[in-house]
Amino acid sequence: MIRRILPTVIDTKYNLILAQERSLAKAVAAELIEPNPISAWEVMIPFIFIYNILRFKRAREVFTLNFMFTKKLALEAALDMIKKGQKKSEAMTEIESKTNNLLVSDKKGVYSERIRQKQLKEIDLLTDHYLKLLEAEGKDYGALVKNAYKTRENYTIFLNQLKKAEKEVNRAALQTLDKSEIAHEITSGMEKAVDRMRQAEAEKVFA
Repeated sequence: MIRRILPTVIDTKYNLILAQERSLAKAVAAELIEPNPISAWEVMIPFIFIYNILRFKRAREVFTLNFMFTKKLALEAALDMIKKGQKKSEAMTEIESKTNNLLVSDKKGVYSERIRQKQLKEIDLLTDHYLKLLEAEGKDYGALVKNAYKTRENYTIFLNQLKKAEKEVNRAALQTLDKSEIAHEITSGMEKAVDRMRQAEAEKVFA
């Protein structure tokens, strides 16, 4: 007989938070990455249509993974602090090691030390945030946020800090990878979409 291992309360909260962040990432990706109109060639030649659909789907998936990179590291760090009794300094040291390994292994110049340092600041902020949520009472994401921050004002302070930290990461990435006007426009559109969706969620939670 196989014994099913039930998830702990902390695991359930972890999954709620992770699902929320993924949902946000996918919503932003859906807004930024729109499918191209179907061409005559796609109607005539099926494999072209399939190729374009897969390419479109992959673009959204890549965006989601990119957006989730810092969030996942911070959430796992917060989980380890609770489950393993790690100090925050220990959890951050592990993250610094992981990101440094990525930096060393990057041979294309995509990942820079400047980007890494800005990400570490974002992760530091997010780790405290996720730790608050994991320690709060609640059976859904909104309840965790409400019980962790008590008021919309407190939560808004955090959202503004996060917006600033994410913007610094984005600016570092633009300086490293692409300084073109279109890159700045796309990044600005992403930041506005994220901010709008987070503010809408905050209004819903603290209604």
